[in-house]
Amino acid sequence: MTTTIERLHRGPRMSRAVIHGDTIYTNGHLASDPSAGVAGQTRDILAQLEALLAEAGSDKSHILAAQIWLADIATFDELNSVWDAWVDKENPPVRACVESKLARPGCSVEIAMIAARER
Repeated sequence: MTTTIERLHRGPRMSRAVIHGDTIYTNGHLASDPSAGVAGQTRDILAQLEALLAEAGSDKSHILAAQIWLADIATFDELNSVWDAWVDKENPPVRACVESKLARPGCSVEIAMIAARER
């Protein structure tokens, strides 16, 4: 049995999402406006990811795992205030969050997800 691989928004370096079978993998997303602060950046990133999941045939209730990188772990509570209001309370994913230097200067948050595709 051959499983197809679909790549959404493929670029020269990476795709924004890869769908393999019924699993969606997203790249790490950064905020459009790094000056927005942790809460604003988190809202922006989650909106981007929600739209990408919809395009891939899924939604936030099907998120399996989230990986979050913070430029400063002291902002963990600020991130969580936005996350807690956004996440599907009936279907929370597994999640990891670490402090890390991020690739784009000024960005405070990066989030990547793995989700199941709705059929």
